Amino acid sequence: MPESEEGTPEPGHFLPGGDPAPGSRPLTLQTAQPARLGRARSTSFDESSMRRKARPLPTEPGTTSEYSGPPAAPLTGGPLPPLTGTRRVGGSRPSGWHSNPSRSGAQFTTEPAPAAPPRQYSRPVVAGLSILVVVMLTAATIGGFKLVNSYGVQRPLSQPSVKKSEAPAPIPPDPTVTVTVQGVPDMVRLQQNKIYAAGKVVSVSCKEPAIKPDSQSAILRYYRALLPCLNKAWEPLVTKAGYDFRAPKLKLQSSQATPGEDCTGESDTAYYCSADESINISWKSDLEYYKDEPLAARVWMLDTMAHEYGHHVQQMTEMITASFSREGWTKSKAMKLEWARRRELQATCFGAAFLGANKTSLGLSGNKLKLWQWEAQHSGDEYATDKVRDHGSRKSNWAWSDPAFKAADPKLCNTFTAPPAKVS
Repeated sequence: MPESEEGTPEPGHFLPGGDPAPGSRPLTLQTAQPARLGRARSTSFDESSMRRKARPLPTEPGTTSEYSGPPAAPLTGGPLPPLTGTRRVGGSRPSGWHSNPSRSGAQFTTEPAPAAPPRQYSRPVVAGLSILVVVMLTAATIGGFKLVNSYGVQRPLSQPSVKKSEAPAPIPPDPTVTVTVQGVPDMVRLQQNKIYAAGKVVSVSCKEPAIKPDSQSAILRYYRALLPCLNKAWEPLVTKAGYDFRAPKLKLQSSQATPGEDCTGESDTAYYCSADESINISWKSDLEYYKDEPLAARVWMLDTMAHEYGHHVQQMTEMITASFSREGWTKSKAMKLEWARRRELQATCFGAAFLGANKTSLGLSGNKLKLWQWEAQHSGDEYATDKVRDHGSRKSNWAWSDPAFKAADPKLCNTFTAPPAKVS
């Protein structure tokens, strides 16, 4: 490309770089330009002439311009003229104003577009769809009932399912659930009590207390010294029979029982009170007997304590409660007395078993043994002042005392299976 001496490119070229490529032409202005630079023009201009020669803005009505921008909107309903004076190609633009901008109305029509006509279905199609919906609802309802029935009342729907091949997890017991234990019938408790199979009464090598029962306090000490021997002898058997062992209380009966006490009894007779599990001793009769016959009185006190403790064994093995229950359900007075005799004769038998197991340490031999035998043979309802037959005859007392003393075994004391003649 030829250059001037100062390196200025030739007119008609905008960038350095040599001659134009063959077949091309140099970029030129739209208006024809002289080949050479003309005379320089003054930079000053006349504002009035420029304002006079200025072209109107395209927004003024009735004017056109070569500048880009939207033309004046035609009147409403008129044809859309193509845009002119623009460098875009491809014909008229498809967009523009749809209304005269000088109007204040809405730019869009306020009428909604016509809705498409509803689709019409044939009657067979509608009937088929209805039948299909009814069948599906019926199947869902039946399936729901089967699901509920498969769980039941005690199987909530939230319970996870268990496969048939898997064993269900064990359910821990509820600590708040109360388990009712079936009660033992009275006759089973009386006739099949486990105390009968507990074995012989234990020999605890107890000696007769070396206390002269010549006063109220001395009599109390005498019985208190005997009580530990009876506890030691009976505790193993009661525990083996499956019952809880409890030591009884010991009281001295000084007068007729008052209404405020749990149990009542005669002032001259010892008795057992199941309400507070106490042995009540008539110390006045013991004191009078000791003054007349000291040795016989002491043997009598041994036998009395063993007999009343026999009632406590009945209490711990629940036989005393069962016997009173049977007696209470009986309407016949004769049968009530028979139930009382069975209960009293069993206590006598239990007492004899204890004395026989500890006869050596208690010194029940020789004259003392003969005294015990004589007293056992002469104790019965025949000697009672009121003649009430509630403890058994002298014959029955001896029939239960002698075998138990010799064997020292409670299995011989089941008076509740004996015939009525043996508990007369």
